[in-house]
Amino acid sequence: MAKDGSTAATDGTATGSGDIARSLELLWGTGERPGRGPKPGLTLDRIVTAAVAVADAEGLSAVSMRRLSAELGTGTMSLYRYVPGKAELLDLMLDRVLGEPFADHPGEPPADWREAVDRMARGHLDTLRRHPWLLKINQARTVLGPSALRGLELALTGLRGMGLRDPELISVIITVNSFVEGLARTRADEAEAVAQTGLSDEEFWDNQRPYLERAMLSGTYPQMAGMAEDTFSPDFDHFEFGLHRLIAGFEALVQERTAARK
Repeated sequence: MAKDGSTAATDGTATGSGDIARSLELLWGTGERPGRGPKPGLTLDRIVTAAVAVADAEGLSAVSMRRLSAELGTGTMSLYRYVPGKAELLDLMLDRVLGEPFADHPGEPPADWREAVDRMARGHLDTLRRHPWLLKINQARTVLGPSALRGLELALTGLRGMGLRDPELISVIITVNSFVEGLARTRADEAEAVAQTGLSDEEFWDNQRPYLERAMLSGTYPQMAGMAEDTFSPDFDHFEFGLHRLIAGFEALVQERTAARK
C-alpha cells in the first residue's frame, strides 16, 4: 500500500510505483546509510550496476532481490538495507541509464538547435539499444533524479535557440523521443519474435510468400503490387530518413516564427 493509501504496482514495470519518498532520498543522496550488518564492500552503486547488467542480459523480469544477492555474493536481507525493493530499484536503474548520454557527450550542448536535436535522437537510440528493457517500462510517472533533470536541462538549453514557447520546446522533446522509441521498439520486437518463434525473418516471410504473390496478382491491391522491389529492403535507413524530416519540419516552424516577429 502506498503512503497515499493507493495500491502500488508490484510487477516492477512502472516507475514511481514504490515508496516515492524513499526513491527520492536514494536518488538525491539524502537517505540514511544502511543499518547494522551490511556486507563489507556492498554499496547502492554496486547493487544498481548489477541490476542493470542482469536486465541488459536477460530482461527486466530476471531482476529480483534474490537474483541480485546471488550476483553480489551476499544475503538477500543485506540488499534491503540499501533499497526497499524492486520498485524503488527500478527508479534508480532508470536514472542510472538516463545519465549515460552525458558520458558520451560531456560538457555543454551544441549551440545549434539542429545539432542538439540530432544528438538527442542518436543518444536516445543508443541508450535504448544498450538497454532494450527500457521499452518495457511505463515511464508516465517517472521519479525525477539528478540524471533525468540534467538531461531535460541540457535538452532545453540546446533547443532554446529555436525561439519557441516553453510548451512547444517540451513538445519537440516528446516528438523526437516518441519517434526514436517507435523505431527502437520495432527492432526490439523483431528480435524478440525471432527468439520466441525460432523463425528468422526470411523464414517467416517465405511462409507467406505464396499467399502474398497471389494477392498481388489479383488486382485487389494495385498500390501494393506496383511498389518497387526494394520497398521493404532492410538497407533503407528509416531512422536517418525520419530524423532529417523531423528537423526539416522544426526548421520550417522556426522560420515561420522568425518571420512573424519581424
